[in-house]
Amino acid sequence: MEQHTQKANDLKLSQERYWHLLLHMVDGVSEIDDSAFFFAADGKTNAKHELEATLDAFFNESRFDDNASACRFPARKAWLQKSLEIEDFPDVKCSEYDATVERLAPKSVTLVFPSAHINSPASMFGHTFLRINSRYNSKLLAYAINYAANADPDKENATVFAIKGLFGGYFGKYSLLPYYEKLKEYRDAEQRDIWEYDLNLNEEETLAMVRHIWELNGTESNYYFFTENCSYNMLWLMEVARPNVHLREHFHYEVIPLETVHATRAEGLISSENYRASKRTILLRYEELINEKNITLVQALIDETVTSQELLDNKELEKQQKMYILEAAVEFLEYSYSKNSMSKEKYLDLFHTFTKTRASLGEGELLTLKTPHNPVESHRAIRLKGGFGYREGEPIGFVGLRPAYHDLKDSSLGFLRGTQIEFLDFLLSYNEEEELKIEDATILSIVSLAQRSEFFHSFSWRVKLGWDRDYLKESANFSTSVGAGLSFGNKDAYFYFMLDPLFYMNQGFVGGIGGSAGIVIDKYDFMQTNLELTKRYYDGGKEQSIVACTQSFRLSQNLQVQLKYDYKEREEKKTYSAEQTAQLSLNYYF
Repeated sequence: MEQHTQKANDLKLSQERYWHLLLHMVDGVSEIDDSAFFFAADGKTNAKHELEATLDAFFNESRFDDNASACRFPARKAWLQKSLEIEDFPDVKCSEYDATVERLAPKSVTLVFPSAHINSPASMFGHTFLRINSRYNSKLLAYAINYAANADPDKENATVFAIKGLFGGYFGKYSLLPYYEKLKEYRDAEQRDIWEYDLNLNEEETLAMVRHIWELNGTESNYYFFTENCSYNMLWLMEVARPNVHLREHFHYEVIPLETVHATRAEGLISSENYRASKRTILLRYEELINEKNITLVQALIDETVTSQELLDNKELEKQQKMYILEAAVEFLEYSYSKNSMSKEKYLDLFHTFTKTRASLGEGELLTLKTPHNPVESHRAIRLKGGFGYREGEPIGFVGLRPAYHDLKDSSLGFLRGTQIEFLDFLLSYNEEEELKIEDATILSIVSLAQRSEFFHSFSWRVKLGWDRDYLKESANFSTSVGAGLSFGNKDAYFYFMLDPLFYMNQGFVGGIGGSAGIVIDKYDFMQTNLELTKRYYDGGKEQSIVACTQSFRLSQNLQVQLKYDYKEREEKKTYSAEQTAQLSLNYYF
């Protein structure tokens, strides 16, 4: 063993990039926070000691079964064996590891991106995980590699979840699950479209990834919502598989799931793409195909106020309409069951009835779904804004920076329609007197305008925290608001109505409530129109009207021009005046 240790030191193996990848080491410190992952007492911070301790453990095994050190760390063993040309490692029998590799039969890897969940703040950034494709060519029987915090955002207080997630209050763990289970979770239960990006990793690279995944099994690391999150930890696995790519170097302050897809494409890893529509997307398509007067029959079948036989006997219904109604009933039945809206017995009974009835009608037209724009065609997360305009006839300039991520006035191409999530959005203005003023300093803004339909009765909501100039006074004031409402629409546009209780800090707390009506016209990919009318009522009987209109043009993937008009009523010495601002701005995303 001594000669191998000496050779490792002579070759300076502990300084090799691959050894640091296996240790998840950045600037001399491992991001793994589990002592069981290290052999050396200071292995988390000393790569050389950890390499020496690893060699010592492999050569001095006390167990020769699944508990052997070499069985726990097959990636380390394979790399050291190759790098040091070692032929005298003790023989160990790794039954559990060998059985897992045989079951996985790893051949290739796919990066999977479930898009945003429109009504879940914790999921509006989307998510990424990896699928290990087997030699058996069955994607549904493949296995998914996932990393997630050991918390359920739906069962914890939202504020507590956000704070703990931001500051490492949870441990994150890797898990290995059948891919069809992840599809059921994201595509069916959470109504999220799935994008699959096949990677051009070969079998040996895929096996190297699997070896390392095995080493991470059961280990814990502090989970940080913006940095060491689900998507970031997938980057380690891809770099271990192909060490000459540098995915993590694309990120410094934040790791957004969709941005990791952009980085993966930039590094030349993506070979092909595939789209899987969610239950929501499929059901919305059936809403388009079923005549408006017949659409209620789907729910009637599930409620058993109309039987399948009565549907068949209905002479007024065309045969194809009966087919669509029954197919939609099966889809909505599965969706309802996934949301625990019915018992298993009722689900199975109705599923058997609907599918049997549908089969009796024979073949019909296949459901056609239009593939939406690929998320990798969307704009990048960081936005730099520059512009000029006029406020009350005086010239004014604007400059702004937003680290993340997307708002309703950005191009929605590649994003989930009606969603907005922004962190730390800053916009400054300057005038001829060279006065620099805060126009907007948003800490957090989330909007979910979920269009209601026959099958989905979603509420819309929005929340905002930060400084803005929307109050009666001209200067920027700190405010917070949480609103709710309804949204309706079609493929060309959608409109919404919101009620927003709000509070401002202006020489003390000022409470109020605002009612808004808005419309977003997004029929064409290259342009979008946003219009919102707001009426506010404050403490003491004060009122205010606000109008905001924006016309946006998408020049390229990461370049946008915006024309904007704002009308805001102001209070000056107990009288009201109108402040009008027109601006032209250029948005650059990177």
